[in-house]
Amino acid sequence: MAIKRALFNYVSVSRYSSTSLLKTGDKLKQTRIFSTQDLVDYSKVSFDANPLHLDPQYARDAGFSDILVPGMLVASFFPRIIATHFPGAVYASQTLNFRSPVYVKEEIVGEVEATNIRGSKDKYIAKFITRCYNNTGVVVLDGEAMAVLPTLCPAQP
Repeated sequence: MAIKRALFNYVSVSRYSSTSLLKTGDKLKQTRIFSTQDLVDYSKVSFDANPLHLDPQYARDAGFSDILVPGMLVASFFPRIIATHFPGAVYASQTLNFRSPVYVKEEIVGEVEATNIRGSKDKYIAKFITRCYNNTGVVVLDGEAMAVLPTLCPAQP
C-alpha cells in the first residue's frame, strides 16, 4: 500500500463492506493532492504544454493564484475510482463540466455516485454522477459517466 500511495498520491475512502453489492445511490470516493511533478508528467504524456499548468508567473499574470491542474488530469480521477473498486471495469463514456480552477497542492475529493445499474449477460452497465470538490467543498468538476462492470461486488482498495 505504501508504494501505491507514493505512486498515486491518494487516499481511498469507500462506504462498502466486503459483503455488500453496488446499488443505486452508493458513492465511491478518493482524495488526492496533485503535485507539480504530476503536472510535468501529465504534460509529457499528453503533450499539453499550456503555461497555465507549468509556469507560476504566467498563471499569476493570467489572474490565477498559482499554476492550474489540467482539467483532464483531474477528470482522470473518475475512471481510477471505478477501476480501483471494480478491477477490469471498462470506462464507456464521460461528460465533463469544468466549474472552478484546481490548484497544485490543493486537496481534491473525487466522487462517483451510482444512479442506474442494469445487468447485461455476465456484466453490469452502471451510470454514475461524477463530482470533484476542493477542500472548501466547492464543486470544481462534475458530469456523468458510464462503465461496464465485471461484478457488482467491489474490491477493497
